[in-house]
Amino acid sequence: MQLSEILTLDCTKSAVQCTSKKRALEMISEIVAEQTGQNSTELFECMLSREKMGSTGIGNGIAIPHARMHSSDKAIAVLMQCESPIEFDAIDNRPVDLLFALLVPDAQCKEHLKTLSCMAERLNDKQILKQLRKAESDQELYDIMINR
Repeated sequence: MQLSEILTLDCTKSAVQCTSKKRALEMISEIVAEQTGQNSTELFECMLSREKMGSTGIGNGIAIPHARMHSSDKAIAVLMQCESPIEFDAIDNRPVDLLFALLVPDAQCKEHLKTLSCMAERLNDKQILKQLRKAESDQELYDIMINR
């Protein structure tokens, strides 16, 4: 699955003012709901349930929140750059400023795992991270993520 198939410019947000993990997940849910017609509260609950199993904060200021959607047939990603880092219970206890959320239909779980793995690998590239953190617009953030 190509990243450009699941991440759109509409789902890429730079310099987001966000104060907590809960608010970040709510904002992601609202963005996905706008794009898919899904219920934002249900999406939020799905992501929150996944977080309760263990934080998706993978360290290095990055979180990859993810969940399954029950009534959709298309995966969707959201890339969010926070204006200020937020507490996220990450594995290295550092605050998070880059979130890459992935919501997938129940039927696409295997593909979902491959995409998550691919994203974690990309976000492990120090050069990409540096560029993402310096991005000053949604377009710039999107281009960095898609064109690598």
